[in-house]
Amino acid sequence: MAEVLTDKQYKSYDYTSRYSPFPYYYNRQDNKYVNGITAWLKDTTTYTLHTVQKQEENFDYLAYLYYGDPTKYWAICDFNRIKDPLQKLYVGQELKIPSLSELDFE
Repeated sequence: MAEVLTDKQYKSYDYTSRYSPFPYYYNRQDNKYVNGITAWLKDTTTYTLHTVQKQEENFDYLAYLYYGDPTKYWAICDFNRIKDPLQKLYVGQELKIPSLSELDFE
């Protein structure tokens, strides 16, 4: 039986993207391309420990504060193994803020 998913490829980005390590395949059964899955960011990446100070803090605020770009919220969520970026943070909660220049996936 022939493989349904063929032509595995990766897209290259000119910037840090959470999609970089995702392969995509051609699905011969549906005649369209589909995305594959990937792994978490490696926990060996250098990070800064952040303690939530205000109830209003959220992941895009932290990404803006540390990276100057709120769209990089995914790096903080992924590094802390948080699947829901809309979850509320609580005062005193500690989060690891990974160094963007060292991001690597398992």
